[in-house]
Amino acid sequence: MTEEKMQGEARQAFLVDTLQKLLGQDSPTGFTERVVTVAEEIARELGFDAHRTNKGNLVITVPGRESGHKVGLCAHVDTLGLMVRSVTADGMLMVTKVGGPLLPTLDGEYCRIYTREGKVYTGTVLSLSPSVHVQDDAATRPRDEKNMAVRIDEKVHNKEDVLALGIAAGDYVCYDPKTVVTGSGFVKSRFLDDKASAACLLTLLWQMRETGTLPRYETYLTFTVHEEVGHGGATLPVVDELLAVDMGCIGEDLGCTEYQVSICAKDNGGPYDYDMVSRLVKLAKEHQVDYSVDIYPHYGSDVGAAWHAGMDCRAALIGPGVHASHGMERTHLDALHATLDLAALYLELA
Repeated sequence: MTEEKMQGEARQAFLVDTLQKLLGQDSPTGFTERVVTVAEEIARELGFDAHRTNKGNLVITVPGRESGHKVGLCAHVDTLGLMVRSVTADGMLMVTKVGGPLLPTLDGEYCRIYTREGKVYTGTVLSLSPSVHVQDDAATRPRDEKNMAVRIDEKVHNKEDVLALGIAAGDYVCYDPKTVVTGSGFVKSRFLDDKASAACLLTLLWQMRETGTLPRYETYLTFTVHEEVGHGGATLPVVDELLAVDMGCIGEDLGCTEYQVSICAKDNGGPYDYDMVSRLVKLAKEHQVDYSVDIYPHYGSDVGAAWHAGMDCRAALIGPGVHASHGMERTHLDALHATLDLAALYLELA
């Protein structure tokens, strides 16, 4: 086996292990302490300085070979989720969305309920007409906040029984990611948006350590914790250029596949920096990185939050192609490697 192949296999092993560690932590927006702790421990073990902002973002500082210019890469580790809204008379939990989960895909999913006293209970997200043997509208009842609830795995008969467990409005409900890595290289899991990209950034740190390389300029890698509700990038470190690494979209009228890195030219917030996008396309072409340029029809990123907060920086967005976003997502290891390669090229590692 060649040294290059051994290095590639080691990179993939670290990437997959890191991704599984991140996906294994429940972290809906506002409840991200566990996943940030894991990311911070990984960064420190690799020998990089890390600190948390007042809002909870994790910032890792990487020295550059040259001074006078600062760049930033960001990915978000907060995910979609649910929160208890109320308790019904018969002991079911009505919920409200955290972010924008595709609720019909949650019908039948197992979940965990976290109380403010630190207790954790399990349950199942269900339609309020869950049985075809009982309800005429079991198949047709809307799957939305008014018509879905959580069945708790405890002996409860009424609202008072639930409240006695310590469960109350405002408690987080976290549903299973159901992560599987197949022998053919597919990664099937909820929350690849955006833990797949976060794993790529941590693997980029691993690559720097293993190869003894540094980026051309001082670089801040930030893991944000409020992206799914729109303000994750509002308090990023001030930089001259910002590259958000988030999921790439797949679907109608889009060119990206699960095997590519997507370069976003425009999303709901408008176009990304023309020169940065052009530079990323040029790098991908010159180094034979499998890529696609697309326009995302229903999408916002940490870049939009940074710009709205007043950051004066150029910015662009890349990410691995992810199928069925905000539902039962899937990507391929090829897309993660392509994202890693393009990010490394952007940083001019040497």
